[in-house]
Amino acid sequence: MLKTDILVVGTGIAGLFFAIKTAMKRKDLSITIMTKDFAEVSNTQFAQGGIAAVLNTLEDSFEQHIDDTIRAGGGCSDKEVVRMVVEQAPERLYELIGLGVHFDTVNKGYDLALEGGHSHKRILHHGDTTGEEVERALLATVMSLSNITILEKHTVIDLVVENKTCVGAFYFTPDNRIHYTRFRTLVLSTGGCGQLFKHTTNPAIATADGIAIAYRAGAEIADMQYIQFHPTALYEPGKNPSFLLTEALRGYGAHIVNHEGKRFLFQTDSRGELATRDIVSGAIGEEFRKSGKNCVFLDCRHLDKETFAVHFPAILAYCKSIKLDPFTDLLPITPVAHYQCGGIVVNKNAQSSVNGLYAIGECARTGLHGKNRLASNSLLEAVVYAHQAAQAVCNSIDGTCLCTNGYINKYGIIPGKLHENQISILKKKLQETLQKFYLEGLPESHVTEIIAELKKQAFALYNSLTVSLKLIEILNMLTVAGIIVKQAKNGLSEPYLSENYCN
Repeated sequence: MLKTDILVVGTGIAGLFFAIKTAMKRKDLSITIMTKDFAEVSNTQFAQGGIAAVLNTLEDSFEQHIDDTIRAGGGCSDKEVVRMVVEQAPERLYELIGLGVHFDTVNKGYDLALEGGHSHKRILHHGDTTGEEVERALLATVMSLSNITILEKHTVIDLVVENKTCVGAFYFTPDNRIHYTRFRTLVLSTGGCGQLFKHTTNPAIATADGIAIAYRAGAEIADMQYIQFHPTALYEPGKNPSFLLTEALRGYGAHIVNHEGKRFLFQTDSRGELATRDIVSGAIGEEFRKSGKNCVFLDCRHLDKETFAVHFPAILAYCKSIKLDPFTDLLPITPVAHYQCGGIVVNKNAQSSVNGLYAIGECARTGLHGKNRLASNSLLEAVVYAHQAAQAVCNSIDGTCLCTNGYINKYGIIPGKLHENQISILKKKLQETLQKFYLEGLPESHVTEIIAELKKQAFALYNSLTVSLKLIEILNMLTVAGIIVKQAKNGLSEPYLSENYCN
């Protein structure tokens, strides 16, 4: 039976930064990181934009970053949390730089970019592959620390709670077996739930596992109805995940136009392309309803070719790989599910309502984002809350002992890929249903009925004692879909899309 002082679930920026800070401060502690896929596969890896931080205090200020964040969140952010995150930003950024993360520079300073919703240029970036650069540097550091172990292709599927304290977990291994581990502290950094939708920027692993297992363990979950849609994903029917065209393109001067070649965003917001994601996506959705079309376009043709190639090399390469040239072609775009603003409720130290269970990164509901996340605040939130969690765990773990109880595997296993076709059908139906719920206003009562029927079919497969990772995933997805719809019903008096199209 595996045992470890600290179990971290997920290898994005939040989990890795937490593990590094904790391992460096407490070399006496053993830290095990479990990840569902290979270590480098996470939402972080696909982040293009960057990390927001106020570094130029002559033109910018903490107060302006705070105001931008609260305004983007529809006034629903926790102001104390916003202040903590914004004011820590420079120190956390310099820590990342100290760990080997490279950000673009210009004239001996950082090349700060502008993105939608920001009143000033304050986004540090590494071309258009910032997440990949962060992931590279943090993984290299983790590999150098002897008290951290990474277990790839290991999926935590359920938690054990004793006396309101999380003490252990069941996990799925690459050989289709389920084992049990004991720990003193658990940190969930499992990312979001984008794969609940037909169109998303999230990788295939983003199936809401962390939310589901925390919910079953008794943790409080909030604001799950606030799913942010990114307005500028490349429109490629049938492709999942969708390729993202970073918000920085609009900050750089790209225009959004309709099928007549006309810019239309200023009819909705005076900031036009630099409005927040919810507003831009809502305006695009209204254009869809007026025109009957399935996409609009990002126009980059007027931008300087040489600087475009320097700032957005990955986007340029991908577009050319599918026979699109940003310098001569309009790029078809559509809003897609991108970020989960709600999640596992935590305090400022990332502690959930279950003792010993922490949550950081996208799976956590910190109070920073409110209804809608400000661009490039996600990686920032991750490092700040990883720092907060590391401090809290290092200060409290000595008062926690490993649970001595053993637990028998409660899951029946028949190795192999049984029922994958049935599971795929259930997943597709769920994704289509939630997509219509958010983008077409499918009635909540109808969505609830569909989810209930899909759950019935999924549990029929589960009760046949044929358990696979795919089956566990669909059960998690259905659990979280139910939470989303319930919280949307309770939290909004009108249809979810009526005012904030993609909050």
